[in-house]
Amino acid sequence: MTTVIFSHGQESGPWGSKIRAMAERVKSLGCDADSIDYRGIADPTERVAKLVRECAHIEDRLILVGSSMGGHVATAAANELGAAGLFVLAPAYYMEGYEALTPAPPGMPICIVHGWHDDIVPAENSIRFARSCGATLHMINGDHRLTANIDEINEYLTYFINKTTE
Repeated sequence: MTTVIFSHGQESGPWGSKIRAMAERVKSLGCDADSIDYRGIADPTERVAKLVRECAHIEDRLILVGSSMGGHVATAAANELGAAGLFVLAPAYYMEGYEALTPAPPGMPICIVHGWHDDIVPAENSIRFARSCGATLHMINGDHRLTANIDEINEYLTYFINKTTE
């Protein structure tokens, strides 16, 4: 069995429209799905600790999915949790003034989806990260939120889960 755990961004919540749509998709693939609630926790390090605590009991194959700061958090926790894969949307890597906080690429399949028109996290940050570790990178015609691209994202997510769980 595969469990998919979602990590939301700084300004959103655990069951926003994007996460709900992705959770429906992964459930249709036979996976369990849950989303961690980080509201009220601004510090990324505290969010990572919460993700690790909340996933410590999971014995299934684990795939982490994160958006924006949630992408940073999922990346930072992935190795410690022994995740089978990491799927991130507009991850907050190499943010100005916080470059040193960008986690090292974990040793597992990684897929990054980023919008060309992102005005929060520069697209170049995902390109740089993907290049450093050979991650799969999908640059799409979207903004930071990527809500208008959910169908496309779900196709990438489906492929990623199927490939990761073969």
